[in-house]
Amino acid sequence: MSSPRDRRISRRIGAIAESATLKVDAKAKALKAEGRPVIGFGAGEPDFPTPDYIVEAAATAARDPKNHRYTPAGGLPELKAAIVAKTKRDSGYEIDASQVLVTNGGKQAVYESFAAMIDPGDEVLLPAPYWTTYPECIQLAGGVAVEVFADETQGYKVTVEQLEAARTERTKILLFVSPSNPTGAVYTADEIRAIGAWVAEHELWVVTDEIYEHLLYDGVETGSIATLCPEVADYTVILNGVAKTYAMTGWRVGWMIGPADLVKAATNLQSHATSNVANVSQRAAIAALEGDLSAVDEMRTAFDRRRKLIVSMLNEIDGVECPTPEGAFYVYPSVKGLLERTGIGSSAELAEHILEQAEVAVVPGEAFGTPGYLRLSYALGDDDLVEGISRLQKLFA
Repeated sequence: MSSPRDRRISRRIGAIAESATLKVDAKAKALKAEGRPVIGFGAGEPDFPTPDYIVEAAATAARDPKNHRYTPAGGLPELKAAIVAKTKRDSGYEIDASQVLVTNGGKQAVYESFAAMIDPGDEVLLPAPYWTTYPECIQLAGGVAVEVFADETQGYKVTVEQLEAARTERTKILLFVSPSNPTGAVYTADEIRAIGAWVAEHELWVVTDEIYEHLLYDGVETGSIATLCPEVADYTVILNGVAKTYAMTGWRVGWMIGPADLVKAATNLQSHATSNVANVSQRAAIAALEGDLSAVDEMRTAFDRRRKLIVSMLNEIDGVECPTPEGAFYVYPSVKGLLERTGIGSSAELAEHILEQAEVAVVPGEAFGTPGYLRLSYALGDDDLVEGISRLQKLFA
């Protein structure tokens, strides 16, 4: 007969997979620490430092005793006000501070949104390829992720027809992400309006992750579903944060925006889970949101240059088909032809082969629900980008 001590880990937590992107990044860093010249395309992390004016605001905040104490679990009132103003400035969407919850990074916003919305068995339509964290948060909340796959022939964008085919009586939420991690795909304004009309027709909720909203290229016309589709705004949860836009991944400040009662429920959860986000980080986020976007423009210019370069270089490899992304800082090439040419069994095995033979870290498509692809972040220095892709070209020449 088993002892309670034999049941060491709960089934709920034991079913969670480790973040594949962080796993790849950790392995690359470990190999670097051993002295190997590994170039990492794994982590979605800008290589730029956080802008100086933001760092200075944090240093000032650290010296102020008022920031040494507990503050409201849902976020500093000043930061909530800044998020309200920023949302109107960037999206044309007017909200109230009662609709904002400040979280410990974007991942906590994702988790708490689903935890507050989902009952056991509720279904969430999850367009694939998807960011590796989404299905885990849905599962933790007791929900069922229903994958809707769009490949490179569709620009990695799902259609209304696909969503309707996947909808059931248990469907409650559509997860909508544009620009996309991992593909860099961006839905046009017309595509968003069509999806919004379908959501309204079937009285669904939308959870939309807009953390890459400022990283757009080629003049693509897009926008927030809450603004473009006002008929679904009252049933929309917006996820965002400062990590990608302001090169603040380590500061851990994100937020969710939604109906006040839903935000209050998520705030209650956070009051028991973590309490307030670190006050110094919140003060830094205020400086980021209240400043201009010049530093963001500089980073986007660099990302745009790297985007064009990495697409060009990858497409020179026989068996690799790399579409040109219109947003974020990722490419998501199909390597199905390369697998066939080399006889390597899967994109996961291919990623291992690349790391061992070329000392280049990439993330396999299995992590994003779509085997046969690789994700590479071009948020790294130009020299490393060229060297890393050159190694791949030599490996598969």
